[in-house]
Amino acid sequence: MKNSSFKKLFIILSIIVAVSGFSQGMLLPLISVIFERNGISSSLSGIHATSLYIGVFLSSFFIEGLVRKSGFKYMILIGGAIVALSLLLFPTLKTLSIWFILRLLIGVGDNMLHFSTQTWLTHITPKDKLGRTISVYGFSFSAGFMLGPLLAKLVDVSEILPFIISAILSIITISLVLLIHNEFPSSNVRPINMINTLRNFGDVIKTSWIAFMFPLLYGLFEAGLHSNFPIFGLRNGLDVTSITLILPAFSLGAILFQVPIGMFSDIHGRKKVLTFLTLIGSIIFMLGDFLPTTTFVMMALFLVAGLFTGSFYGLGVSFMTDLTPKHNLPAGNLMIAMSFSVGSMIGPMLGGTIIQLSDGTIFFTMIAAFVFIVFLLLLVHKTPQQVE
Repeated sequence: MKNSSFKKLFIILSIIVAVSGFSQGMLLPLISVIFERNGISSSLSGIHATSLYIGVFLSSFFIEGLVRKSGFKYMILIGGAIVALSLLLFPTLKTLSIWFILRLLIGVGDNMLHFSTQTWLTHITPKDKLGRTISVYGFSFSAGFMLGPLLAKLVDVSEILPFIISAILSIITISLVLLIHNEFPSSNVRPINMINTLRNFGDVIKTSWIAFMFPLLYGLFEAGLHSNFPIFGLRNGLDVTSITLILPAFSLGAILFQVPIGMFSDIHGRKKVLTFLTLIGSIIFMLGDFLPTTTFVMMALFLVAGLFTGSFYGLGVSFMTDLTPKHNLPAGNLMIAMSFSVGSMIGPMLGGTIIQLSDGTIFFTMIAAFVFIVFLLLLVHKTPQQVE
């Protein structure tokens, strides 16, 4: 691909991902606040939040076949349309069961969109520039995700306003994909069907299992912090305005270090960088339950945590690409999405349950434990030979 064409494609995909992050960053705390104000328990709120990630997980079994047939461009359009339509339906269908289904559909649409953009980039980016490229891609998502909770603050003006604004932005940005030509992933020696998709997953797990720990952790951060922390914060004396200021601090920390860490990992290796980051990250999160629950202290905690752990998703994608043969990158990227969704389901369920059982006194220790376990797995993991 010519440099000018790559640049145009990269800019458009980054804008699309930024707005997708904005919508996700808005949706999680917005619904948590609405539920808390309506007297819904933290454990039920946490379980409800998993619906988005159930959609991500279930859709992963059929997306590879669809993208190989239709190409990246049309999968982005379909996924974006599903997200925008679901957002528009939230204000008109206000019941727990319908909102569960709508969040699940957003998970399906988001997975179509992110799988297509992510696989497209890993498919065309040279390996020596992969860390930097995926870091900028992650930067775009983090920037959107950071601003999303600020839109949730509009719930004090009108419950429907955040949904409408997010849907309109999604429609506008998804339309940008019409400006680029469609492309398809590298061909696979196996015909596409469910059995062979599962075989591809098995092959990728054998070569790259350690890389999938990092999107799993990032999913746990994203969903846990944005779904559970509003409840934890409200029960510890914080108001909605403070919470909407605290949550973006994690994404801000990720943004500040994301690209430098990605470039550093290109030079010194993904494994060494991730080993250091997981050790420091586990210590930072462990401190969370022992610090005062004030706006300033929590903002500082989220900022520092974002500096050291906010790059896990992008580094996980780059690590997976290092370890996975090119013809299996679509399956690898799907496993990234599935790992992310598993972490995102575990986070709200465990977090909500722990908050309820501890009467709102414990939350961050759960996250610290998961990060430390992955640190130990990195220590015992043996790096395989370079793949082609």
